[in-house]
Amino acid sequence: MKSFFGRVFSTLVGLTIFSIVGFFLMIFFFAVLGSSGEEPIIVKSNSVLNLNLDFPIEDHLGKKEYKDYTFLNEDPKHSLFGMISAIAYAKEDPKIKGITIENNLTFAGYAQLKALRDALIDFKESGKFVVAYSDIYTQQSYYLSSAADTMYVNPSGTIEFNGLASEQYYYKDFQEKTGLKMEVVRHGKYKSAVEPFLENEMSEANREQIESYLNSMWATIKSDISESRAISSANLNIIADSLYSRTPKLALEHKIVDKIGYYDEYVNGIKRHIGINPEDKLASTDIKEYSEYVSTKQKSNYKKDKIAVIFAEGEIIYGEGDENFVGQGIINTSLKKAREDDRIKAIVLRVNSPGGSALTSELIWREIELTKKVKPVVVSMGNYAASGGYYIASNADYIVAEPMTVTGSIGVFGMLPNGTELFKKWGISTHQVTTNSNSIAYSFTKPMTENQRRYIKEGIIDVYDLFLTRVADGRKMTKDKVNTIAQGRVWTGNEAIEIGLVDEIGGLDTALEKATELANIEEYAIKEFPVFKKDFAESLSQFGLMQTKEELIKEELGEEGYKVWKDIKTQTQREGVQLLFPYGTHIE
Repeated sequence: MKSFFGRVFSTLVGLTIFSIVGFFLMIFFFAVLGSSGEEPIIVKSNSVLNLNLDFPIEDHLGKKEYKDYTFLNEDPKHSLFGMISAIAYAKEDPKIKGITIENNLTFAGYAQLKALRDALIDFKESGKFVVAYSDIYTQQSYYLSSAADTMYVNPSGTIEFNGLASEQYYYKDFQEKTGLKMEVVRHGKYKSAVEPFLENEMSEANREQIESYLNSMWATIKSDISESRAISSANLNIIADSLYSRTPKLALEHKIVDKIGYYDEYVNGIKRHIGINPEDKLASTDIKEYSEYVSTKQKSNYKKDKIAVIFAEGEIIYGEGDENFVGQGIINTSLKKAREDDRIKAIVLRVNSPGGSALTSELIWREIELTKKVKPVVVSMGNYAASGGYYIASNADYIVAEPMTVTGSIGVFGMLPNGTELFKKWGISTHQVTTNSNSIAYSFTKPMTENQRRYIKEGIIDVYDLFLTRVADGRKMTKDKVNTIAQGRVWTGNEAIEIGLVDEIGGLDTALEKATELANIEEYAIKEFPVFKKDFAESLSQFGLMQTKEELIKEELGEEGYKVWKDIKTQTQREGVQLLFPYGTHIE
């Protein structure tokens, strides 16, 4: 027995020592990584810029600073606007002869793709070429690639071009079968963010708004492709309805692509165009590397006056916030720093958010109100600036939206999980003792009472009224006018400008131009916010040394199953009154 415990003890001691030694070896490894520095990026003559977007596209990647581990600090430059800046630089770079787009999958929203596509169109004005190749064109990657002078597809490849669609999951029957129910109180005819928990099928009001904004987006997509490919919008609809892109041969016949060929033939075609011998290697620079390269070239362009660009990206949640969520902590700190910096003459707030917490939206609104009194604030909208996202945007001096930005959704809802029936199925009962009639505002184990529902409804109506007031004041409208276009209704940027919710259609560059006009400056440098503070545990996950619970779940459930689980989990974590874009809406 004594020897057994001795072995156990020695094993524990060994494991402890191993863990400690491993930890310090890891620290040493990271230190070596950080101190060794990266090899300088070299762009060779007669190079092509490879626009391969096989990674999630973010408006802002942000500088990440690790407390006590500064060697892990990151400042990546391949964000959406980092890549757009790189494309603009490549336009004048004598070493870059053209751009090659090689995408099978593109992880970006349509507003982001529109911005990238416009950058490619501008690049072509230099006389340099843009060509595209793919084995599999998704509809998103095809939209981007259609800006190319020449489009190739593999002889066995596929091309998706069949129109836009939106799919939503509904959970009413699921709730009844499991006994886990969501108690919902909402306000707004079109506020369909919580509809999946109330119905088994889509309401007419929800279908109406989805059809409206999908058709608006599809019109923009067709218009852009029509201009680049010289195919009428009417014919593009016929091609989509008849699936004339379903084979490479049909796609070629209907001018969806220009050539059918293998990748080596595509590369040889580029070599011939540049004047490189077929046996020589084609010099290529990846967009990620080139974005880093360009950032080092641009740092020397010092300007006294600055414009702050603050990125509010992700769902709005009460708290500090990070690169995945918008919190009042990090956004308000950024606004305050920009407001108090005399070198910063104006602020552009880039909003790419479906909304979220009403309280957080109001807290950010207030900080914008304080900032406007000191210097101009212009909003640039990304893929989404809906509900809470529009709440904070509405207080800007000027609002610029992308044509396919999803915005509006001026409506309010509250939702609480309830497990009464689930507890009954499990044979669990709860009993309560209180001193007053409202000592328990709400219980997970008891149905919502009429009084509780009434009190929540009053709060919902109050928030909705405040939402209308904020928009009316910000947009110089009457509350009645705002109410007619509110009710939770969702609009695209192109629709929103017609009803007064935005001032101009354009991208971040348009917003910056307006900011310079309002600040009365000509030359400026951009200062980006926020900077994200990180901890060492997160770095372990990023280096693959620690697998998170969610990563394990994704492995077990698969991508689609994980998406459903994530949506449900996020809903149950939301607290307070919500201003949120229709729940579970995915545009494909």
